[in-house]
Amino acid sequence: ASVQWPARSAGRCFSLQKMPMTERPAAGERAVIVQLDFGQPDLEDQLEEVRLLAESAGGLVVAEVFGRRHSPDPKTYAGRGKVQEIAAMLAAGEADLVIFNHELSPAQERNLERELKCRVIDRTSLILDIFALRAASAEGKLQVELAQLEHLSTRLVRGWTHLERQRGGIGMRGPGETQLETDRRLLGNRVKLLKERLEKLSRQRGVQRKARMRGDVLNVSLVGYTNAGKSTLFNALTHAGVYAANKLFATLDTTSRKLWIEGAGNIVISDTVGFIRDLPHSLVDAFHATLEAAIDADVLLHVVDSASHARDEQMVEVDKVLEEIGAHDLRQVIVWNKIDLTEAAPGVERDEYGNIARVRVSARSGEGLELLRESLAEYARSKAESRQEALAEAARNAQPVYMS
Repeated sequence: ASVQWPARSAGRCFSLQKMPMTERPAAGERAVIVQLDFGQPDLEDQLEEVRLLAESAGGLVVAEVFGRRHSPDPKTYAGRGKVQEIAAMLAAGEADLVIFNHELSPAQERNLERELKCRVIDRTSLILDIFALRAASAEGKLQVELAQLEHLSTRLVRGWTHLERQRGGIGMRGPGETQLETDRRLLGNRVKLLKERLEKLSRQRGVQRKARMRGDVLNVSLVGYTNAGKSTLFNALTHAGVYAANKLFATLDTTSRKLWIEGAGNIVISDTVGFIRDLPHSLVDAFHATLEAAIDADVLLHVVDSASHARDEQMVEVDKVLEEIGAHDLRQVIVWNKIDLTEAAPGVERDEYGNIARVRVSARSGEGLELLRESLAEYARSKAESRQEALAEAARNAQPVYMS
């Protein structure tokens, strides 16, 4: 038997033959979703989101189980009665996977799998699986592997049931603990190596960004909730041909392109990974190098799906992640996307100081894109003027003073 580790080469898993496998049921594609209500106001939005997550991971949702609780059950999260209902749904739908749209502890996962006799995953595991599917660049694969290993490190104890069955006695003491410590050490070594490689890539990115920032070129980053249309907008502006689809996390790797704008010259625009509510901290940490494109931008284009009735909550979630990575103080322009679905007119809205606050566009139909280009040109000219003033001020301060 062997443990499944994330692979560097294909974003999937490879076998490390020397390590005993965590004894878990095999996972399939027919899934039962579990959504419990602890008094959240946006329960339907959360349910729709986990459906999209499951579909983005290649799963087929055959049943959904709902329930209301005051607090999670410490043993099985859902409680004994609800677990029995999940088991009935599994049998009726011939499903082989249960997806909890919540964060489960390792002990809760273990107990649920013993009761249900099938693979049980939580929201974090589901998102990690999608990231493993989507990672295309070498850096993206390293980031996904790091996040997967850090998530796995808290669940290693679950796989040692074959050692727990051993009885004590002379010559039989301690093998389980010894093997587990060995496993943790191997994981720790791999995590350390991945962090060192990502740090090296981060330094290389930093050199490239500093070279861009030394010039007058405006740096713009697209940020927003996943599936808000960032990559579609990026393609519409730059004709880059980046993969865009009606899926969650269709794009993982940051892509940057030069964009020529009449009256302002070249600017650099970057497409970044989308955000989502309750984004695991391990993913934010692992993808910090990728998200640095947002940290060093002059302007953030916060792309919003204006057709979504959960858009306000999604904007709040994006702002939370921006604050977590240290980009919340950067200048933001709200891009009100998908107006073709809301019949809103393209336009530009300004705040009380005359700054551009919101641009209404449709990346798919092209409505309002010229207004967005004009807005970017305005920011580019403003940056160039500020740089010229700074250079002039530095030149005046550098003039020698002659004493009589």
